[in-house]
Amino acid sequence: MVNSLLFEELKKSYKGKKVFLTGHTGFKGSWMLKTLSLLGATIKGYALEPNTENDLYYLINGSSICDSVTADLRDKTRLEREILDFQPDFIFHLAAQPLVRLSYDIPAETFEVNVIGTANVLDSVRLLKNKCEIVLITTDKVYQNNEWIYPYRENDRLGGYDPYSASKACAELLIDSYRSSFFNNKTYEIHKKAIAVARAGNVIGGGDWSKDRLIPDIAKAFAYDKAVVIRNPKSVRPWQHVLEPIVAYLLLGANLSKKPLDFNQAYNFGPNLSDALTVENMLKLAIASWGKGDYKIEFDEHLPHEAGLLKLDISKAVTELNWQPKMNAENAVNMTIDWYKNFFDNPKMISDFTSKQISHFFTI
Repeated sequence: MVNSLLFEELKKSYKGKKVFLTGHTGFKGSWMLKTLSLLGATIKGYALEPNTENDLYYLINGSSICDSVTADLRDKTRLEREILDFQPDFIFHLAAQPLVRLSYDIPAETFEVNVIGTANVLDSVRLLKNKCEIVLITTDKVYQNNEWIYPYRENDRLGGYDPYSASKACAELLIDSYRSSFFNNKTYEIHKKAIAVARAGNVIGGGDWSKDRLIPDIAKAFAYDKAVVIRNPKSVRPWQHVLEPIVAYLLLGANLSKKPLDFNQAYNFGPNLSDALTVENMLKLAIASWGKGDYKIEFDEHLPHEAGLLKLDISKAVTELNWQPKMNAENAVNMTIDWYKNFFDNPKMISDFTSKQISHFFTI
């Protein structure tokens, strides 16, 4: 039992409610799925099949805590049928092609999944007759990144150098169009839909095995006594534990349900500015947490472009949602490394350990 006012507040909003969760088999989606199950929600997931048996979705036995649909966002007919059959109270749209470097290899597919996939979700929402709150997850990379020291605010210009970032910026333009055209505040009593956007990124946490991500590379290297290879040691990112945005999404959804016309907008969710650290500094924290480890830097001028500096202004979420980060970078790294060490020691117990980390997070 979690002894937390925030947990009890969210439980009032989600217990017994029907939540449609896209991307539930992914890294963030699996943490969202586990958290929603602890809150007592009835969940229907819609996503592709996980890649490996070590994916967090399998480790938490995700199919036992939701009605899981294995399908593609681009299958509009299937997506529409699943949403309309379920008649959800909430929709959290996390499914995406989420990798910057992969987006250079499959740019058209990245735009199809991230833009057309989002349109398919919203087209399905248009057909829902019941009241529904929708939280659409984009990324911190939607901003036109000028590589300056100033943190980006929600009203800053959107853009995107790489196909991934550009696809998410396009998705935001699409969302604005749907909100104005079909889910306008002036006609809320008719459509009864409230749509919010959450911008977060560079999350760390147990169960992430994605290619070209720092923490998975660290965990796999340290577990087998190998050196971690890093490409951009000086790149600065707004690092945060995965539970920070997950709980923020849930809090945003709960506020939408209470005051749909006040919170149907975009919010940044990130760490405090002091925790926007370089890749190399994050790696050093991980080495200290693991108790061993080494790394080497391999520059490659032929690698595709990735932003070197990115910070978020979270003051809007702090002020309007009464949300703020619970952990600093060191705490987030320690919690993440603790998960991986427990996984390599005893993978059969990692589902219970994941639940314990969620419970612990609410009590911080």
